[in-house]
Amino acid sequence: MSDSNDSVCVDMETIYLGGKEHHVKTGRGSVSVIVYGDQDKPALVTYPDLALNHVSCFQGLFFCPEAASLLLHNFCIYHISPPGHELGAAAVCPDDDEPSVDDLADQILEVLNYFGLGAVMCMGVTAGAYILTLFAMKYRERVVGLILVSPLCKAPSWTEWFYNKVISNLLYYYGMCGLLKDCLLQRYFSKEVRGGIEVPESDIVQACRRVKDGPSDSNDFSVSQLLDERQSINVLRFLEALNRRPDITNGLKSLRCRTLIFVGDSSPFHSESLHMTSKLDRRYSALVEVQACGSMVTEEQPHAMLIPMEYFLMGYGLYRPSQLTGSPRSPLSPSCISPELLSPESMGLKLKPIKTRI
Repeated sequence: MSDSNDSVCVDMETIYLGGKEHHVKTGRGSVSVIVYGDQDKPALVTYPDLALNHVSCFQGLFFCPEAASLLLHNFCIYHISPPGHELGAAAVCPDDDEPSVDDLADQILEVLNYFGLGAVMCMGVTAGAYILTLFAMKYRERVVGLILVSPLCKAPSWTEWFYNKVISNLLYYYGMCGLLKDCLLQRYFSKEVRGGIEVPESDIVQACRRVKDGPSDSNDFSVSQLLDERQSINVLRFLEALNRRPDITNGLKSLRCRTLIFVGDSSPFHSESLHMTSKLDRRYSALVEVQACGSMVTEEQPHAMLIPMEYFLMGYGLYRPSQLTGSPRSPLSPSCISPELLSPESMGLKLKPIKTRI
């Protein structure tokens, strides 16, 4: 690794959607980091799934008022995008070395060192969950907790490897074409959201398909660029790194940070998330299965994450701001909800009886 004083610097800063964007140079290329909140607070680092960024992967969660109050009250948010996945990113030079998953994990360390961060909380979705788990295994002293959504931990199966190769060929020859978008939407969302012959697509899927045409609404602008704006070579490089990822199952027992896992029961990675949970130390881990949901729980059913996250963060002495306690709209206010509505079935959740240490 290059010396951190030489390998990391800030190229520029721009104000974006209330956060400040830092383009941070590391020894493995430039990384976009969006910083929200008071930097004196503990850090929450996020990492998105393939072909996504912080807007397209986490805005559903952070647009929930209760989730935003819980997270922004307790954390300063550092949204890290995979190389070339930030909004407005240019195509990566084809001559640049392709990063490995270890390189991407090491980039996170360099970013943390630049901002002067110590141990951080991490939240990742699918591919991002794998990168953050790998980071936590390599640098255990830098992670206090993991919130993982539909995570990966094994090397690609032959089925996944072949499927990823099909996507790679589509990216290489046709770019972000309609067929490729269909493949990615299957990765992200449940069939109920994607629709079918008799059921129309949901608004979120239609927004993912929409061609960038300069919409006037700022939120619509962010989501409409979800797939169309992605540079195909940038997505291809991240996908190739994922397709070469090693199995990290054997290292999961060595994790000593608390881990909260969410997975939709319609996710293509449902069985792998269950496998990962079974390999974690049960004293430090918990699993929440979300019914009728795909991989991207943060966008499809973000409300299902609220109560489990609140109880998870209580183990760190972190709570909601007191002024929201009496809010009748808040699903985090047990006093405002009849007890039977707090059952897992009513919440659309299947809770596994895995003990956590508080």
